[in-house]
Amino acid sequence: MSSVPTATFLDSNEVIINMGPQHPSTHGVLRVILKLDGEKILGADCVIGYLHRGVEKIAEHRTWVQFNPYVDRMDYVAAVSNGLGYCEAVEKLLNVEAPPRARYVRTILTELNRISSHLLWLGTHALDIGAITPLFYCFREREEILKIFESYCGARLTTHAFRIGGLQYETYEGFEDQVRKFCDVFPSKVAEYEALLTGNRIWLERTKGIGILTAEAAIDLGVTGPLLRASGVKWDLRKAKPYAAYSDFEFDIPTGENGDTFDRYMVRMEEMRQAIRITRQAVDRLPDGPIMAKVPKIMKPPPGEVYHSIEAPKGELGYLVVSDGSTQPYRVRVRPPSFINLQALDRMVRGHLIADVVAIIGTIDIVLGEVDR
Repeated sequence: MSSVPTATFLDSNEVIINMGPQHPSTHGVLRVILKLDGEKILGADCVIGYLHRGVEKIAEHRTWVQFNPYVDRMDYVAAVSNGLGYCEAVEKLLNVEAPPRARYVRTILTELNRISSHLLWLGTHALDIGAITPLFYCFREREEILKIFESYCGARLTTHAFRIGGLQYETYEGFEDQVRKFCDVFPSKVAEYEALLTGNRIWLERTKGIGILTAEAAIDLGVTGPLLRASGVKWDLRKAKPYAAYSDFEFDIPTGENGDTFDRYMVRMEEMRQAIRITRQAVDRLPDGPIMAKVPKIMKPPPGEVYHSIEAPKGELGYLVVSDGSTQPYRVRVRPPSFINLQALDRMVRGHLIADVVAIIGTIDIVLGEVDR
């Protein structure tokens, strides 16, 4: 970490320091240029691009089906959600709808993926702030979800679960029982996490009133997901613009009041409980029938464009897909939640201390593979 004095004003030295791109608490190769007055943050600039892989350009040189696995590598802790958004976008272009059984299985796997993503966030966020035990607790339950993914399609992290038109794999023997067992056990585990953190004096001091983002600021910045809901805005695409099988289930949208780091923590905790509620309904009502719609072996969507978005664990994940009638996309543009939400960092850290930057970056829950693509 290097420092360069920049100016002196009223006997106070303003200093520029670099946090990252190798810093452990930036959750990836993010470089944050902090402008300081002592330990007080005057402003922050984010420098990204260290993990850019040209995913959107690659799409123009792959067939519609071949590009499908590439999206799993963007938000690599929510690969299932990435695949769902892309498949449904192309299905809109083709004017095809996945069969009911496929939509239910998609919903189950996507909600389990939401929980696994939130568990990774909670464990690492707590570790950033100084709590070690929650990391081990969270990874204990996350492992059970990864076992379900591995049994279903052979992958644990970059889980390529879906295909354009539905599913490639039927559920394995014991799938429903394994999912039900997890749904029975998990709520008590969330209570364990809360027992460790929610009333903890140190946790409260590090999160209450830290990184406040008002509803107006969140909307102006285009922030979505738990960050937006923690600011008091009740917006969730699963309710506002239902996709997959979400319109068939009952669930609530948790919101906060203050828009601080603590509210974002509480919103995500409740989201995990609601995800279990959705998953339980889906597995109990899982219909029989085919898992793939009738789609051509060689896909040539008619010329046109579609924007389709879903509620990924981190916020609105949107795909703009453009077809010129050929076997390859003319253009694919991704609207990743981590990229959009990261721009709120400057607004959130101003007036706080260097130690608070660590907590605020963690509470945004970014993945640099999705920011840079």
